[in-house]
Amino acid sequence: MEIRQFRRKYDLELIPAATESIMLGTLVWDPLIGAPKFNHPGMPDHIYTAFRTSGLFDDNELVNYIEKIKSTDFINANFAERIIDVDVDFAATLEEPKIGKIESSFGSDKVKKFTFGDLKAKVLSPLERVHIDENLDLLKKNNWDDYDGKVRRVFMITELYYGSLKIVIDNDVKADFEASIQHTDLELSAGLDYGRSSEYSFSHNNVPFAMRIERVKKFSA
Repeated sequence: MEIRQFRRKYDLELIPAATESIMLGTLVWDPLIGAPKFNHPGMPDHIYTAFRTSGLFDDNELVNYIEKIKSTDFINANFAERIIDVDVDFAATLEEPKIGKIESSFGSDKVKKFTFGDLKAKVLSPLERVHIDENLDLLKKNNWDDYDGKVRRVFMITELYYGSLKIVIDNDVKADFEASIQHTDLELSAGLDYGRSSEYSFSHNNVPFAMRIERVKKFSA
């Protein structure tokens, strides 16, 4: 499954360059063509950064609010399917860190299948949504130029999805795969042998692979 198929099926966006720094409230530039981006001229990195820059709260409050968002608990993802397939030819373009390390050490052309399983999610709580909505109202009322110029046209992450990366390889390259992974910092689980193929799993390590984004100007509690 590639980006457009994924978007149509789950109403979510695959994250093109996933890192542990991505969190709920991170701002995203979603171009008409191409993958969403986490940087754009004039766009703050996070909605709370925009509020702090506009003077709605101080540095200590900013740190406190960011820490609260980071500590959001995982919940089970409510997908009908418990495993999400990603096309092997497309997987390397995601810049997902574990896929990148496998690609560089082993080569994705030798992988039969990439999937994400054991799916978990982080979602903005109703209280957090109210808090953001209230501050957006204050920003529009007290500093329209900052609102209009920095956040009104961008999107915000309101849900993040995490999953163990699972790959399937032919058993005739199994030894090469296990040897190549030893030269990375990837933590490899024991492989499941299905006769001609084996499946390996890597923890998500707090790095999301998908997100739900909402346009800030339409955001509400």
